Amino acid sequence: MNMKKKNIVIIVIVLLIIIAIAGWFIYRQIKKTGREYEIEKINVQDYAYFILRQEGKYGVINNSGDVVINPTFTNVIIPNPQKAVFICYDENNNTKVLNQNNEQIFSEYTQLQPIRLKNISSDLMYEKNLLTYEKDEKIGLINLEGKVIADPIYESIEGLPYKEGELLVQSEGKYGVINNKGNYLINPEYDKITVDNYTTEEEGYKHAGYIVSNTTENGYRYGYVDIDGNVLLEPEYTEVSRITNIKDNDNIYLIVAQNGQYGMIKNQEQIIENEYQSISYNSESNTITLEKTKRYGVATLDGEVIIPTEFAQIDSTGIYIYATDVDGNVEVYQEDGNPAEIDSNVYILKTENENYQIKIDNTQGSTYSILNKAGEQITKQNYSYINYLYDNYFIVSVTGGKVGVINDKEEPIIEIQYDSIERVDGTEYIITRLSQNSSTQLYDKNFKQLCEMTNAIIKKENDYIKLYNNTETKYFDLEGNEKQNTEIFPDNQIYAKSQDGKWGFVDKSGNVVVDYIYDKTTDLGSYGYAGIQLDGKWGVVDANGKVIVEPTYTLKVQTEPQFIKDYYRVEYGYGEFYYTK
Repeated sequence: MNMKKKNIVIIVIVLLIIIAIAGWFIYRQIKKTGREYEIEKINVQDYAYFILRQEGKYGVINNSGDVVINPTFTNVIIPNPQKAVFICYDENNNTKVLNQNNEQIFSEYTQLQPIRLKNISSDLMYEKNLLTYEKDEKIGLINLEGKVIADPIYESIEGLPYKEGELLVQSEGKYGVINNKGNYLINPEYDKITVDNYTTEEEGYKHAGYIVSNTTENGYRYGYVDIDGNVLLEPEYTEVSRITNIKDNDNIYLIVAQNGQYGMIKNQEQIIENEYQSISYNSESNTITLEKTKRYGVATLDGEVIIPTEFAQIDSTGIYIYATDVDGNVEVYQEDGNPAEIDSNVYILKTENENYQIKIDNTQGSTYSILNKAGEQITKQNYSYINYLYDNYFIVSVTGGKVGVINDKEEPIIEIQYDSIERVDGTEYIITRLSQNSSTQLYDKNFKQLCEMTNAIIKKENDYIKLYNNTETKYFDLEGNEKQNTEIFPDNQIYAKSQDGKWGFVDKSGNVVVDYIYDKTTDLGSYGYAGIQLDGKWGVVDANGKVIVEPTYTLKVQTEPQFIKDYYRVEYGYGEFYYTK
């Protein structure tokens, strides 16, 4: 072969390799795109429709309080409160779907049903854009526009626990998982599929994988599939569980058992052999406790045994590991397995701030103190409890149970006189409470007391918090500034206001719209109605202050009631609610 032909062959080979690589990347991208799906987000102020309940029957109202579907059904479900798709049930539990004009829609499909979310707490308890239907004793999917998402090829379709947008499907007796686009995430080839329960604060269960199993003549055998559909473990283990306390989206730690012997796998690599009677994760020391013939030891997350399995008990508390031998003697080890020079009755806890640790000394009762980064004690008084708050601040308690806040110089920031102290979730506000007078105090992040209120109810919204009781209401933005209701609700026409112990409504300029004659009024809700209370009974006014319902409702509610026209909201558990008179 001459040089020219050789060059041509080389070029052809190179081109084929490039085409193959490009094809592989295109295939992976198509596969990844097919797995992706979105979860629709709906804000409560954008709800358009609500379930109506009257005299034991169900219908629908809109956000103006107009009856859309008369309450004549034994049940009504609204999967998406922004869309006029109402699943209505008769006495025989048969369904028909109606729209806002009381017209039947999707009549070409039979036995339409919503898909209930599992293990998810929300006002919205159903898949927001999907319904199941039946044909020839099989089940398929349509969306709320009536388009077929999945053909009727399944024996069952139901929500996958914890994972909105993913559905457990059964085909020819085997289970798989599809997303809300109808695309397979796991092919139907297993007898059972569950979610591994891995969750993060930022993304919820997005990175949770799947424990799959098949039945054999010796019982169930378990395996594992990751979120990309990769089979990390074939279903050949008697037990599989993920260590969900290790918050690592890129690495999956699995405890597996075969023939009663436990081991550990990281992704697909066996890092601890199946030779132990039990394996457990210690979140404080980030280590693994091993048990072999009722003796215990410790391994790292890489599988290296750093404390041999020869102890009667292993305790991982704070930054040290406490190993008790058969005679009751305790040896203390560092997280790397080296001996620690510390009394076995002393525990050192990490905090969110690397500059501080908390010491618990149990030599003479439990006493708490604060250590600096070098391990030096920086508090002189022995406290009965200490918990890190933020920056250089700590919640502390003394004998008697009262709590307060100190800084790292042990200076009192909030006096140790309260019954409880807590942060308002998602904010830098501090709440203290005194039981003796049922008072609540609100502090900003700099510990400036913003207000004090008796029998206060605290409600956090997206961009403000609200404190209220029967006599006053206060609003604060998330930066610690007190706001008037005119600033919180700039588009309202009227605003609740009290004067001389009575409540009424004013406009934005402060002009009285409704006289101060009520015991309590609420600001307008999301749908333009406010509550008025007199002699323990509630009524309703509209956005202009016109009385819709005189105070006639006796409502047993702890928080301010919510109204739409002459209907009030009733919550009956698991995030579900309806409106009624």
